[in-house]
Amino acid sequence: MRRRDFIAASAITLANLSTSRRSVARPGTAKYRVAVIGRTGQGNYGHGLDVVWNGLDQVEVVAVADPDPEGCAAAARRLRAPASYSDYRRMLEMERPQIVSVAPRWLDCHRDMVLACAETGCHVFLEKPMCQTLEQADEMIAALEKRNLKLAIAHQTRYSPALAHAQKMIADGSLGDILELRGRGKEDRRGGGEDLMVLGTHVMDLMRFVAGNAQWCFAQVRSDGHPVTRDDVRDGAEGIGPLAGDEIHAMYGFDGMTTGYFSTHRARQGASARYGLQVYGSRGILTMTTGAVPEIWYVEDPSWQPGRSKAPWKRISSDGVDKPEPLSDPNQAYGNRLIALDLIRAIETDTQPKGSMYDGRAALEMILAVYESHRLKAPVRLPLENRRHPLSM
Repeated sequence: MRRRDFIAASAITLANLSTSRRSVARPGTAKYRVAVIGRTGQGNYGHGLDVVWNGLDQVEVVAVADPDPEGCAAAARRLRAPASYSDYRRMLEMERPQIVSVAPRWLDCHRDMVLACAETGCHVFLEKPMCQTLEQADEMIAALEKRNLKLAIAHQTRYSPALAHAQKMIADGSLGDILELRGRGKEDRRGGGEDLMVLGTHVMDLMRFVAGNAQWCFAQVRSDGHPVTRDDVRDGAEGIGPLAGDEIHAMYGFDGMTTGYFSTHRARQGASARYGLQVYGSRGILTMTTGAVPEIWYVEDPSWQPGRSKAPWKRISSDGVDKPEPLSDPNQAYGNRLIALDLIRAIETDTQPKGSMYDGRAALEMILAVYESHRLKAPVRLPLENRRHPLSM
């Protein structure tokens, strides 16, 4: 991302900050009909993508679909939905909603559900990651573009007021030139391939937020200490698709001088505390976690050794630089609400959400580039020429 583009984006983000911070934005002229698709026992309702619509003046929840009878009944009560269906296609046909939460965490259904929404003319709030393959992502985007429909993906950190302040600080040059990005997964029992897919999508999205699109990737995937082969490929949990590796190391090149790194191991002590992104600039360091209210700190220290230089760390909160965090009890509901309100804004202004279908696909592309580079044993250019899953070849 060019510096002037980054500065312009910062100004726009901060201009909308006061509106985003309110629990409910100013009501629009329309009342949107909203439906929810869930799948009890197979991805459920994501991380609150169903209840996010409760209490928003601009919408009314008209229906919920879930093939599990008990789960569907419980969701209808939870959402106060007047109608419920076992078949989401039937729901879309009968209710004709304008916005749909495609909520299941499992990825095996995302492509079909989004295509059905596009066919019916519905905008979409989609749980992350976007889908299993770039083929699917391309198909989903083409279907939505055909009808000028919007898709917002649940990358909550993009919507954070604290991140908006960090963005402006970077644009103003407080960190100097961005030299390195260092991201790590959560590295719990899912460390390796599952971590890369399920949680790495947040880190990849943040890398792009800071440095723009990745231009190339060079990576290795290991299992039990050796480079993975076809014999190591397995079906991932929760509909992820093909999966491999308990140890991953990836290097990315961005425009200019910025290089990014992502790593994940399995079950290393204290690993979950390292989950997030570090940004190294020629004038200092910024570290951040993920979520609607991430913990963001920075230090002005070109040596990158604040322990030696004694340079103080400063907090970047929702209120700005070196200020305490005013949000005493931030949670996923807060982040989802920011996304829902921004999706409505995008619909009414015919612009893209802050975290759009294009951002979802780009994060997925960085993930699958890891496997493609490992398969070819060489760096790969992005966008990837191969749109199939590299582990299926």
